[in-house]
Amino acid sequence: MSAPADPISVLIVDDDALVRAGLSMILGGAPDIALVGEAADGDEVPAMVARHRPDIVLMDIRMPKLDGLEATERLRAAPRPPEVVILTTFHADVQVLRALRAGAAGFLLKDTPPGDLVEAIRRVAAGEPILSPIVTRQLIDHVADPWAGDRRSRARELLDRLSGREREVALAVGRGGSNAEIGAELFMSVATVKAHVSRVLTKLELNNRVQIALTVHDAGHV
Repeated sequence: MSAPADPISVLIVDDDALVRAGLSMILGGAPDIALVGEAADGDEVPAMVARHRPDIVLMDIRMPKLDGLEATERLRAAPRPPEVVILTTFHADVQVLRALRAGAAGFLLKDTPPGDLVEAIRRVAAGEPILSPIVTRQLIDHVADPWAGDRRSRARELLDRLSGREREVALAVGRGGSNAEIGAELFMSVATVKAHVSRVLTKLELNNRVQIALTVHDAGHV
């Protein structure tokens, strides 16, 4: 009989004590999730992450000292960072988009139903982004980006680094396909799809599938 898997460790970062209490209560009811700490501001995050080594950080954006965007950028630039899930009250928020570009695995609205929130954490822990291509497109379309032209040129240059097969996989990721769906579409095994995704991340110097999808969107291919 195999040993039970370690619980998914989560750190909550939000300046609203009621939000932290609500999230703590929700996560406390999931047997496979362990709340390892709470922080009230982004400036507390590095020490908390160093102490508790969480798998996932639930990160608010608007905080008084250090906002969640800067905290996310610092975390994701560090070696072996935890996954970051942004907590927000708005779908279309320029800071949400910037956090995703910095490497956040997705975002959750603060009024997400408890069961959906727990399932989202499980998905992120399993390596899946929690961001549908429809929401990605809506976010990009509704947030004014004065650098859109520069981003398109840069994204197309990045995609030109890829082999033909890697590019096909990247475009399929941008359309929101799972590894199994991409494998069926491109007549590959799931293991081969994973290998291609890994090579795409390395060649484009990205750190998760959300960033691949954003690059594909920036290039104008979705």
